[in-house]
Amino acid sequence: MDIALNSPVQAKAASRPAQRPRAPKRRVPMVVKLAYRNLFHDRLSFMVTIVGIVFSVVLVAIQCGIYLGSEKKIAAILDQAPADLWIVPLGTKSYDDPSPLSGRERHMALSVPGVASAEDMVVSFARWRKPEGGTTTVLLIGSEPISDAPLPWNIEEGSRKALEAPNTVAIDKSYFPDLGITAVNDNAEINGVNVEIAATTKRIRSFTTLPFVFTNIEEARRLTGTLQNQATYERIKLAPGADLETVRAEITKRLPDAEVLTQNEFRKRSQGYWLFQTGAGAALIAGAVLGLIVGIVIVAQTLYSSTKDHINEFATLRALGAGAGYIVKVILLQAVLSGLIGFGLGFLLSLGVISAAQDTKLTIVMTPELAVSLFAITIGMCIFAAISAIVKVVRIDPAVVFSR
Repeated sequence: MDIALNSPVQAKAASRPAQRPRAPKRRVPMVVKLAYRNLFHDRLSFMVTIVGIVFSVVLVAIQCGIYLGSEKKIAAILDQAPADLWIVPLGTKSYDDPSPLSGRERHMALSVPGVASAEDMVVSFARWRKPEGGTTTVLLIGSEPISDAPLPWNIEEGSRKALEAPNTVAIDKSYFPDLGITAVNDNAEINGVNVEIAATTKRIRSFTTLPFVFTNIEEARRLTGTLQNQATYERIKLAPGADLETVRAEITKRLPDAEVLTQNEFRKRSQGYWLFQTGAGAALIAGAVLGLIVGIVIVAQTLYSSTKDHINEFATLRALGAGAGYIVKVILLQAVLSGLIGFGLGFLLSLGVISAAQDTKLTIVMTPELAVSLFAITIGMCIFAAISAIVKVVRIDPAVVFSR
């Protein structure tokens, strides 16, 4: 008996670990199966739906991205050279709507308690003559080299220090063809004065398509004929602990022919002028709305056709006891699945377009907030488009099954 118990076969069997019971397979809910099969049953209709959603996502993403990019371009100079307060000529509409101040603003501002510094900035339209002939208009920007936020930024070739030399300027590489320039150290003329390209920048573009040309403030005054004590804007920095509104009120009192704006006010005024007073922003918003309408129409038509093609099957489900709510879930799941697939493809395509446009004059911005909003809009659009199909289902009479 002991020999039998200790035999190799039985010892091996006894040493085997007990098999774990298999976990039960998770079953996919029937409502999900029905939605999936209805969606992929007619692949041609499914492809049309996805193309419509992708078109809508890309159009809305690009239009909204251009809008955000336009906001960024309009405020680019202000964002890179911020100030607590800006003294601007009375009636200034935007940063790139320059006119000269009287010339006494800096000293008046420095005499106000609470003002730590006042920095001149010259902005003016100028006539650019290309090396090979022909002229164009540029926006010349002169700032002080000792500034705590000197311009320009994003320098790719050359240096900011090189702009301290006479007759030197910096331009963005994207404007080379417009200005007839091919490389650093090329020469051109501004208002009849010969200048040399001492530095180039990357992705600094204006909303108005006028090229930005940067130089030091003394050179800007000389090239534009501005008086030595004059400026276009005055950047004011406050001393620690100074009350902004108190200082602002005092400067306004001393300079009745100028406006004193906060950083945010000047920024919003510039953006509001170009995006809404000129109608550019309304055109971008209209394009985004058009994309939504196209997407809703295509998805609604496809879901309605799918419901109509399966009307007898839905009637059979009703006759078997399925409630209207159950069938509505099927249709909504179809819409959500379409939205998820369409958004994924459309978003990837949008990122590709945005990446391709980075080094062009078209600035398209994609932010996390825009991506989340775009996802919510896409799913909401598909659910809204499902209403026509849902109305058709709710009106199904189960007796249709027995009349066939």
